[in-house]
Amino acid sequence: MGDCKHCGKPAGLLRSVHKECQTKHDSGKAEIVSLVKTAAHDTSITGSLKTASEGIAEKHFIRKSDVPSVVIKGWEKAVADVFEDGILTEEEESNLVDIQKHFGFDQNDLDRNGAYTKVVKGVVLRELLNGKLPEKFTVKGNLPFNLQKDEKLVWLFQGVQYYEQKTRRHYEGGSRGVSIRVAKGLYFRTSGFRAHPVETTENVHVGTGILALTNKNLYFSGGTKSFRVAYKKIVSFEPYSDGIGIQRDATTAKPQTFVTGDGWFTYNLAMNLGQL
Repeated sequence: MGDCKHCGKPAGLLRSVHKECQTKHDSGKAEIVSLVKTAAHDTSITGSLKTASEGIAEKHFIRKSDVPSVVIKGWEKAVADVFEDGILTEEEESNLVDIQKHFGFDQNDLDRNGAYTKVVKGVVLRELLNGKLPEKFTVKGNLPFNLQKDEKLVWLFQGVQYYEQKTRRHYEGGSRGVSIRVAKGLYFRTSGFRAHPVETTENVHVGTGILALTNKNLYFSGGTKSFRVAYKKIVSFEPYSDGIGIQRDATTAKPQTFVTGDGWFTYNLAMNLGQL
């Protein structure tokens, strides 16, 4: 007979937890998450947030050492909430930062599921919408691009899959004719006909590499493919759930697609940089 992992009392044959204890444990976690989400909109409770969270934990069989991870989950939920309207306000950013400082979390703590990076992306887009050039992104090491005079890097995506639209042509229905023997040493050949061309269009993976967006241009470098496209040369941007497509202003230009993993941010970033 085992003991309940929450209350320590006998749980029964082949059992390690009381159902009611597990329910209480789960409701305590949910209460802490809800409290953190509230603090993201109401700074008056931020100062007492740690004490309140630990008090809830004590009453709901939650170890004190587990409280930070539950708070981080609440912080991630709060980030998702403030982005429901697609815009991160300065007040919302400030509240999230206050919670971070109150618990002493660093970037790695809060970015395990990309929430911290999403906040940074929100700040970048907000500054662009206000006509400012963001300076939140820094790169260690050298870039594989030669930036132009007065050109500044705004964001860099790594591991980007680059696709080009290709048109392939093949022929169907062709025949060379048939040779029929009619007598010894004499052959009669039926007439042949030419095949008709059939064209198919598909996106072909060209390479995987780095996509950089500056205040003037879009850059890609991956494998044997490297190029720069000025925003003023792009006719349209096509939003995708996991990336962006562009159509350049040229008669022979074919659509180009970049899979970044975050289509919402990539599209809004490129659109606003193109209009900056």
